[in-house]
Amino acid sequence: MFSLQRLSYGAGPEGAKQGPKRGPLRGASRNAIPQPSFRAALDPCLLTLLKSLVATLVGVGIGLAATWLAVERDVRFGLVATGPWTSWPRSAYRDADPYTRASLARTGEIPLSLGEGLSFVARQDETGAALDPRCDYVVGGAIPPARYWTLTVMSPKGALIPNASERYGLTSAEIVRASNGAFEIAVSSRARPGNWLPAPPDASYALALRLYDTPASSSATALAASQMPHLRRGACS
Repeated sequence: MFSLQRLSYGAGPEGAKQGPKRGPLRGASRNAIPQPSFRAALDPCLLTLLKSLVATLVGVGIGLAATWLAVERDVRFGLVATGPWTSWPRSAYRDADPYTRASLARTGEIPLSLGEGLSFVARQDETGAALDPRCDYVVGGAIPPARYWTLTVMSPKGALIPNASERYGLTSAEIVRASNGAFEIAVSSRARPGNWLPAPPDASYALALRLYDTPASSSATALAASQMPHLRRGACS
C-alpha cells in the first residue's frame, strides 16, 4: 500500500517545500487598471465616418452661405452691359441659371421674354458712380427702336418707391420732345419743369428701362453704348 500525501506550497507539514512569494509591482497600485485613451478606444471606421460627416457639414454650410450671398446681391449669369445699363435677356427662359431663378423667385419679378421686349436696369451713372439721392440726373439721347418704352424709379430690390406726386415712371407716349424728336428726363427728388421723374430724397434707388416690341431683342448682346440713353449726373445738394 502506498499512502498519498498532499503537497502544498506555502503551507503544510514541516519539511514541505515553500513556494515563492511575489510582491506588488513597483510604481503600480494593486487596484490600478490601465485605461485606454478615448481616441484609441474608437474604432478607426467610426473616426473616418466622423471626419466625413464634419467635412460634409462644413461644405453644406459654405454652399448655403455662398448661395444666400448670390441671391441677396442679385448675382445672375448671362449679363449684358451697355454703358450704365445692364440686362439679363434670358432670365425668362427655362435654361436660366439657378441663381437667376432663385433671385426671381425671391423678388417676385416677372421678366420680359425676348418676344415681348427687353428690360434694362441702371444702378450707376455713366461714370460708374452709384446713383446718389442727393444729386440730380439727366436721362436722354438715343433709345433703341421700340413700339413703346417706360422709365421707372425703383428700389434696389425692384419695388416701386412711394412719392408725394404718385408718379412712378414715364412712358414714351407722354414725354415732351424737342422739334427734332430729342428728349431729356430729369430724375430728381425736387420738382423740375418738363419731363420730371421723382426720386427718393434719402434712399438708394435704381432706374428701369423697358422696351416693348423691339427689334433689339434679337441683338441685345450687340447693343453699343451710343444706342442707349445717357445717364449724367447734375447738381448735388
